[in-house]
Amino acid sequence: MVDMKDLKKSRHRHWALRVFLVLFLAFTLAFLGWSCWVYVQIEDYAGLDQAAPSDAIAVLGAAEYDGLPSPVFRARLDHAHDLYSRGIAPLIIVLGGTGGDAYSEGAVGRDYLMSLGIPESDIIAETQSRNTEEQAHRIAVIARTNRLRRLVVVSDGTHLFRIHEICADDGLDVLTSPRTRVSFGGTTAESERLAHEILSYTGWRLHLHLP
Repeated sequence: MVDMKDLKKSRHRHWALRVFLVLFLAFTLAFLGWSCWVYVQIEDYAGLDQAAPSDAIAVLGAAEYDGLPSPVFRARLDHAHDLYSRGIAPLIIVLGGTGGDAYSEGAVGRDYLMSLGIPESDIIAETQSRNTEEQAHRIAVIARTNRLRRLVVVSDGTHLFRIHEICADDGLDVLTSPRTRVSFGGTTAESERLAHEILSYTGWRLHLHLP
């Protein structure tokens, strides 16, 4: 004889499992759709150079090694120097704090640009920010303090969509200009950067502070 109590429990477990699977599938599809949309935005910004006459050029920091810019950071600084030389803006803002040694990315970037012939008076070095979100917010503070209305932001192509959105959220008028697209680390590293940007942008939108 079938125990009705056991039958009800079994049906309840099956129903709960179906609900869980449906919700899990819906969440997975929603996340995939969202990720695809963000990916398209990232790629659009990565391939778009909006550089036009502005009040300043802002260079997002990257790693430095004992006072010298890393290859990625140097590529960003060289691109900013090129924009400055073309008359895009009379001022360059270099951002980035210390990475655990005695040097900050902002100061290293300033010294490198000065070695290329740019006067120190045309450079602002921000030396406290520790991540992209902090750098974007510091750009807003510097812009308001110095009455800068429009800025060109320089970074890696995959980085620019997130930076643009954070700056726009702070009320800034920003244009984006990707550094020369040279691969550092190969295809795997590029895929990791894209995944990082998708997750970081999603975390920012959800007001989460992801590392």
